[in-house]
Amino acid sequence: MTRPEKLYTLFCVFFSTLTVIGNVTFQKFVTLPLGSFHTFTLSVGAIIYPFTFLVMDLMTEFFGREKASLCILLSMGMNVLCALLIFGMDSLTATAWSVVDDATFHKVYGLYGLAFFGSIVALYIAQKLDIVLYLWIRRFTHNRFLWLRSSGSTAISLFLDTCVVIGILTFFHILPRAEMGTLIIGSYLFKAFATFLSIPFFYLCVWAVRRFIFIPQHG
Repeated sequence: MTRPEKLYTLFCVFFSTLTVIGNVTFQKFVTLPLGSFHTFTLSVGAIIYPFTFLVMDLMTEFFGREKASLCILLSMGMNVLCALLIFGMDSLTATAWSVVDDATFHKVYGLYGLAFFGSIVALYIAQKLDIVLYLWIRRFTHNRFLWLRSSGSTAISLFLDTCVVIGILTFFHILPRAEMGTLIIGSYLFKAFATFLSIPFFYLCVWAVRRFIFIPQHG
């Protein structure tokens, strides 16, 4: 296996892991204060979600549209598999001495299927849009302004993703409808803030790949 093939495999594994963990942990909501300026209200799963767009932008930059899209499909497949496995585990009866009883397990994981449905729809739409926007901005800027094509495509795609997934979860009454606006705003502001902070890291990743993996850019 060549270095580019190893890197592509690593990207796919990391991307799929982030999406699965985000779905499994979505029911826990927290507040994250940004000093005295603002307090974010969001799911703990949303904290790691901006990294999926960073990985997708790296894949698009070095491997092109087709392989980046394949990674999305692989991730969706992993989420389907996890949903089916969790559904099967939830249907089994816990022993009397089990540390986690049936009710607790179902409360934590029983809604994963619906979360998966909302996430998988948002994942496909937003990540595909991110790929299209990334490549369009790269062509429009004649392959300049790396920060613009990464942060610009991510900022737009993340907003759509946040609206879709929270909208679906509130539609099925998994999340309170009265909190929908607050959750969308809080989640998106955090993701946008995280995207802005990740720009130097994105530059570092691009430099490292170009320096050590020697992958030509694709159009």
